Amino acid sequence: MSTIAGTTFLSEPVISDREFDLLLTELETLEAKHPEFEDPNSPTKRVGSGLTDQFEKVPHSRPMLSLSNSYNQDELQEWADRVQKETAGDCRFTCELKYDGVAIALHYQNGGLVRALTRGDGTIGEDITTNVRTIRTLPIQLSASAPDVLEIRGEIVLPFSAFDALNARMKEEGKKTFVNPRNTASGSLKLQDSGEVARRGLDCFLYGVELEGTDLTSHSEGVHAAQNWGFKTPLVLSNAFEVAMDVAGVMRYVNRWEEARHALPFAIDGVVIKVDETVHRNSLGATAKSPRWALAYKFETEQGLTRLKRIDYQVGRTGAITPVARLEPVFIAGTTVENASLHNADQISHLDIREGDLVQVEKGGEIIPKVVGVVLAERPDSSLVHVYATHCPDCGTALERADDEAKHHCPNALGCPEQIKGRIEHFASRKAMNIDGLGDKSVEQLWSSGMVNAPADLYQLSLAPLLTLERMGETKAGNLLAGIEASKAVPFERVLFGLGIRHVGETVAKRLARHFGSIEAMRLADREALLELDVVGPVIADAVLSFFDDEAQQRHLSGLIDSGLQFVGDVESKPQGTALLGKKCVVSGVFSIPRDEVKRLVEQQGGKLAGTVSGSTDYLIAGEKMGPSKREKAERLGVRILSEVEFMEMM
Repeated sequence: MSTIAGTTFLSEPVISDREFDLLLTELETLEAKHPEFEDPNSPTKRVGSGLTDQFEKVPHSRPMLSLSNSYNQDELQEWADRVQKETAGDCRFTCELKYDGVAIALHYQNGGLVRALTRGDGTIGEDITTNVRTIRTLPIQLSASAPDVLEIRGEIVLPFSAFDALNARMKEEGKKTFVNPRNTASGSLKLQDSGEVARRGLDCFLYGVELEGTDLTSHSEGVHAAQNWGFKTPLVLSNAFEVAMDVAGVMRYVNRWEEARHALPFAIDGVVIKVDETVHRNSLGATAKSPRWALAYKFETEQGLTRLKRIDYQVGRTGAITPVARLEPVFIAGTTVENASLHNADQISHLDIREGDLVQVEKGGEIIPKVVGVVLAERPDSSLVHVYATHCPDCGTALERADDEAKHHCPNALGCPEQIKGRIEHFASRKAMNIDGLGDKSVEQLWSSGMVNAPADLYQLSLAPLLTLERMGETKAGNLLAGIEASKAVPFERVLFGLGIRHVGETVAKRLARHFGSIEAMRLADREALLELDVVGPVIADAVLSFFDDEAQQRHLSGLIDSGLQFVGDVESKPQGTALLGKKCVVSGVFSIPRDEVKRLVEQQGGKLAGTVSGSTDYLIAGEKMGPSKREKAERLGVRILSEVEFMEMM
């Protein structure tokens, strides 16, 4: 038995470890002799089963959305007030910890674990069931009271003790140590050797029960039911899961864990506040990225003092130069920090940061370290003003800086090694082409060998040359080639993101792809056509035009087209009617159909959706329990209010 932060964990084995190990060995022998009786959920799977195959891509039953973030209590108060108005004050809030780990979706049938999926891109995840089965605190067989078919979501974490033990082992073996528990947990779950995953001591908390098809009517009921079915839920931690009847209760929870978090055996970076009742969740709905019924409150960042040894410079895939502070090690928010971002020349000048200074370092969002101040009283007399780099640290090209940009850039896009490798890594990344086995080390190896100098070169690789590379066996090479071949089916919007056009992020790429429908239509678009999209401004439009004007970029693009990638996609559907053509509509309240369906009908009839009522609003579509403030504002501004019946008649 152990106690942490007032929490008691029971550890009461009924047999000795030696007896347990002997029984496990006997079971392994029996399974080897009688493979016809092998069970994928056997206790022997807890220790891993050697190398796994390439991870299969599997669609989620429903999107795994991210949470909207708040960094101060005023924002949290505003969100809670808005939710209470939307639900006519008839809702409860659940309060729980925001684990700094890896989201997971688990599927059970007849009480047994059948599939474990990563978040992936939120729509499609990767099947890592073999690795997840090695986590000893995760049940692979549920109690008889569990539903026959169940999906539950939660978080996999790496406790501090396991992280420290792993780093000690890495150091002893002469290998590179890991930076923080969260990234280590994520990387561990993608290892090909599940036996190594089993050694790492991962833990998990499950809480997100899919309530459809059950008698459960709230999130809190789901968490308690999950505990009874055999899951490790937030309920095992004292005061870590609470139901608050009002905002005051939420604030008490937040304030308590702002301090209590330091005694936890794993990292958290905030708390999560959710609407409890399913009926209210359905009425509140979600945006394309986040549910409106939940909010993540991030804690204030932690700071530490340490000495700045030197300032180095890194080159990004777009040529952007980032200065990096190399620090004497300092422990902040659960991890040791040795490097921190200095952002740009203006930041260095503003803070007058110099090599040798004693500096204040904080972890923004508990993850990314940055230098935020200098202790001038401790500055050495020999200190010299830092002179910002004038040439690229990688290729030696003179740096440039546009008048309207904060960062310096290396203009040698097609000759700077770090930019070339960065573009290939970005192209192969999870949110772009998602090519398994093509991380930074593999890219470095392929580039150094001369096999790959641009993304299009990946599609010319073959087995024999790959086998000449160090540590590239037939299995690894085969998996890499299979991943490259599978990427040919990746949809156009992700291929477009993977091209790495400057300023074109994931969301902009998706909108461009769905608006134009093909790379050829984009190539022919002029500046005015690009600016028609609400997500495209002058900077993005100019970046897209520059990409298509660059002859070298077009040669690389032609190579990708010839390789058979998807450069044609679905054009976003045109309105099916004109009842609301050009009209700005706000949808609020509870309807007889899901609110998202009401919004879909608005768009089908040519309407434009808005989140708040303003003087430019044409219609407020009002359901039951709509907040009085929206109605009052609409009446004051003369906005026409439509009931659900009036709206449906108009449709």
